Amino acid sequence: MTEPVESSEVKSPSYELSKFRLKRILTNNTVRKSISLLGTFDDPADDAIVVLEKNAYRESEVATESPSEESESPKKPSYFSADLKVDTEFVNNIYGSYQVVPSRDLCGVKCTVIYPATEKHIEKYSVCQKYLIRETPDLYQRITLPYLTSSQFSLEWVYNILEHKQEKERIVFEDKDPETGFILLPDLKWDGRNIESLYLLGIVHKHDIKSLRDLNGSHLDLLRNLRQSSKDAISKSYGINPNQLRMYFHYQPSFYHLHVHINPVRNDAPGIWCEKSHMLDTVINNLELMPDYYQRATLPFVLYEGNKLLDLYEQEQPIRVVPALGDDREQPEKESADAEPADGFSDEEQEERQCKRIKLATPEPTEAEATIQACA
Repeated sequence: MTEPVESSEVKSPSYELSKFRLKRILTNNTVRKSISLLGTFDDPADDAIVVLEKNAYRESEVATESPSEESESPKKPSYFSADLKVDTEFVNNIYGSYQVVPSRDLCGVKCTVIYPATEKHIEKYSVCQKYLIRETPDLYQRITLPYLTSSQFSLEWVYNILEHKQEKERIVFEDKDPETGFILLPDLKWDGRNIESLYLLGIVHKHDIKSLRDLNGSHLDLLRNLRQSSKDAISKSYGINPNQLRMYFHYQPSFYHLHVHINPVRNDAPGIWCEKSHMLDTVINNLELMPDYYQRATLPFVLYEGNKLLDLYEQEQPIRVVPALGDDREQPEKESADAEPADGFSDEEQEERQCKRIKLATPEPTEAEATIQACA
């Protein structure tokens, strides 16, 4: 007899959001219009992270009705309706500035809660210094891999999705093949409604691929299927042209079970910086050219101040403090009179080569200058 599957219905949380008590503000991003807060609910021993983010504008919400449509019902929510409250700040010639409050339907704020939050979650959402690490294959084996094996986030929530124990109703598409299959569903960063800010995750069914470092030529069928099937599903479900999508991996990822991020190229999505993201197309191409590319490549990634992995790398090489360039810099040794000619050239050949370098580095004289220059 099969195990009973947990209901996919939305469950009531174990906390009441209105009872959140603030400890401190972790980040306040004025560009993205989001703020991350650290606090508690009923149990002061358990930390909670609450992220508040203004919803992206939907193009349908700025639509206006023609006079003939105004009497029809029901009306769609719009910023330009009779419910709009307007407070004029100033009007100067052709310029006007106002504070407006739209209807209640358009005033929602997206709220994400992580509870109980671990130190890793607090670190992730905090403002701190960032450092670029250049991870060679040797450093990965000696430092990164042992660290992530012993101290990564729990993957229970990922397995709940893959086993249909949670979030089953949110699945956009699934390929159940154990080798090349995956589940496509909305990322927590997306409100699930505004197509303009669409953000999906493709989570593979295979459990033995932690990150880019584990990928090799044997995974090409999986990656190609992930790319094409995702494009087809998104085109069918959301009507988005596949050529308007970016698909990429993070390195380092926030959790170590292979997953791809998908969002429209016109969106300024989190984590799309060159030191963080690796395009799926590029990953496939690299593996086609060299099946063990990601076992041989040096991969840069960013670590935040306070991360224990940063401390481990600091023991290997200076990262936080770079030795100042001063009098202790290595100076080129002066050649002795009887030193061997460099590069195997004779003294005459060295002199000729040096003359050529000087000539190449010297701008051509003008015609007037050339008449007064001394000849060698």
